[in-house]
Amino acid sequence: MQPSLSVKAALVSLCLLLTLLGIWAVATQSASSGAASVATLTPEEIEYQKMLGKDPAAGQGAANASGFPTPAQFAATAWKHLSNPVYDNGPNDKGILIQLGHSLARVALGFLLACLVALPLGFVIGMSPLLARSLDPFIQILKPISPLAWMPLALYTIKDSSTSGIFVIFICSVWPMLLNTAFGVASVKRDWLNVARTLEVSPLRKAFLVILPAAAPTILTGMRISMGIAWLVIVAAEMLVGGTGIGYFVWNEWNNLSLSNVLFAILVIGVVGMLLDLVFATLQKAVTYVE
Repeated sequence: MQPSLSVKAALVSLCLLLTLLGIWAVATQSASSGAASVATLTPEEIEYQKMLGKDPAAGQGAANASGFPTPAQFAATAWKHLSNPVYDNGPNDKGILIQLGHSLARVALGFLLACLVALPLGFVIGMSPLLARSLDPFIQILKPISPLAWMPLALYTIKDSSTSGIFVIFICSVWPMLLNTAFGVASVKRDWLNVARTLEVSPLRKAFLVILPAAAPTILTGMRISMGIAWLVIVAAEMLVGGTGIGYFVWNEWNNLSLSNVLFAILVIGVVGMLLDLVFATLQKAVTYVE
C-alpha cells in the first residue's frame, strides 16, 4: 500500500507543478501583451519602466516587456548556470556552485561551533535541575533575539564580514540544540538511570551508553531545527555583508534587475534546504528506537 500512496503523491505533486507553471506562463504572457507602448509613455515613464527591469521599447508582444521572466526564459537562465557552475570572472561574477560553496562553508562552520557549545552545555543543564533553573532566564531572554540583530555588534567587534556571518549562524543555531539536548537528557526514564546506578555504572559510561542513546532522537531534532534556521539566516546575513554567497548573489542580481537569476537562486536555496533537512531526517530516523 505504501508504494501506491507514494505514486499517488507523486502524481498530485506533478499536477500541482504543471498547474503552477501554466499559471506562470499565462500571467507573464498577459502582462506582456498588456504592456503600454512607447508612444503612450512620457520619457520619464519610459526611464522608470527601464529601472524596474521592463523594456517598453521591445514592443507589446515582446517576451520581456513585463520585466518578469516567462518559464522559458527561466529555463534558459537555469541551464546557463547549471551548464557552467564553477566559473570565476571577478568579485561580482562567480558560478552558482562557488557562491553556494561559500554559503555552505559558513553554515557548516557556524553550525559546528554551535554543536561544540550547545551539546555539552545541554547535557549538563539536562542533568542538573539547579543549573537549568539558574540559566533559564538568560536563555529565554537571548533566544527570541533575531540573529541579524547581532550583526552590527559582530561587525564592530570582529571587523570581518565573513567571520561575522559565521558568528550569526552560531548564535542562531545554538538555542534549538541547547534546549532540545537539555530536554532530551532530562526526559530519560528514571528506571534506566536506576538500573545503571544499581549496576554501579560510572558516570562517563552512563552518559554515553544510557543517556546519549535515549536522548539522541531529541538531540537530532534540535540539530535539524538549527540547520533549517541557519540556512534561512545565512541568506539574509550575506545580503547585509556582501562579498560572496548565495544571499549576496540574490541581492546582486536584484541590483542588476535580473529577475530570472533571482528566481533561479531562490529555487537553489529551496532545493539545498530540502536536502539538508533530508540528511538530518535520515540521521534522526536512524537513532530513533521503538520501545
